[in-house]
Amino acid sequence: KSFKKKSETEGAPPPDDPGNPTVDFRGEKRSNETHQSTTDPDARLYKKAQGQEAQLGYLGHALMENRNGLVIEPRLTLASGTAEREAALEMVKARPGAGRITVGADKNYDTANWVQQVRACGATPHVAQNNTHRRSAIDERTTRHPGYALSQKKRKRVEEIFGWMKTVALMRQVRHRGRERVAWMFTWAAAAYNLTRLRNLIGATA
Repeated sequence: KSFKKKSETEGAPPPDDPGNPTVDFRGEKRSNETHQSTTDPDARLYKKAQGQEAQLGYLGHALMENRNGLVIEPRLTLASGTAEREAALEMVKARPGAGRITVGADKNYDTANWVQQVRACGATPHVAQNNTHRRSAIDERTTRHPGYALSQKKRKRVEEIFGWMKTVALMRQVRHRGRERVAWMFTWAAAAYNLTRLRNLIGATA
């Protein structure tokens, strides 16, 4: 009910009940181009997969190093269909050092444009191949190496980070509004995860 037409968010009369206004969306299509949240204008409608209900929110991203599963860089962006690939590319570009790295990622990143841009950054894209009704952007020249299989195994550990942040760090439903504030909370959550992870790593070697 906090999602209204953009033309209605300014200069509109007060609702009959400010705490529970009457809203009728029947037969009305809603999109980020026509509507926005009245409580957090930066939030965007987004659904992770077909068939799921679209919800208002942001997208959190994390670049993880494979050896210890630590977050190298957290980043929060507006939600969109291309935000994941765009954020990942920017994080790879921002990585210091001249050494060539490998970047593990799921099928969503298996696009010719993204693979080409990652290679231009001096990194090797170890994306999961998406062969559904099309050809993958990588071939056996990449997948034949043992490092590719290792990257595909290790990349799934990033879900542990997001799972911890959603449950323990309470990022599933944030209490703050505005991209800047939510981004700060996301960064703090990533830092807290790293501290927890480091404690476990040190304990395992003690």
